[in-house]
Amino acid sequence: MLAATLRVIEREGVSGVSHRSVAREADVPVSSTAYYYSTLDDLLIATLKWSASEMAVAFGSVSPTPSSVARFLADAVGPHRGRTLAEYELYLFAARRPELRPAARRWITLLSSVFGTMQPAAFLGFVAALDGLLIQGLIADFPPTAEQLEPVVSLLMPPR
Repeated sequence: MLAATLRVIEREGVSGVSHRSVAREADVPVSSTAYYYSTLDDLLIATLKWSASEMAVAFGSVSPTPSSVARFLADAVGPHRGRTLAEYELYLFAARRPELRPAARRWITLLSSVFGTMQPAAFLGFVAALDGLLIQGLIADFPPTAEQLEPVVSLLMPPR
């Protein structure tokens, strides 16, 4: 159901999420979505946590080199643009909904386990820059390539 929720957001935005739309997308009875997630906030929080975990796991498998990180970013705003857009829409939705903020911050917590050796200030700057690069890639007419992103990522990553 969580993947179905993300697909609904990808297609229709957060405002398109309802128990009915998610049930239709997941091909389950509406009663199933309401049983597991009694409110839409419960469903959105679970989707945020799940997608943050999924992204952190995917990012955790990336070699911590500028070229690998650049490829990951280019893939996120290229072939996986829709999913990244849905995740950021959820992420920004949490700014207006305090009850969703802990789930949105999970992405940062999970990333810290991948790049835990960075100095705290460097890590926060790195994560903020990744967010900015992803958002800029989502609004670009043509998503940046890994080759275009690599020099930028090289500036952001401290030497290991």
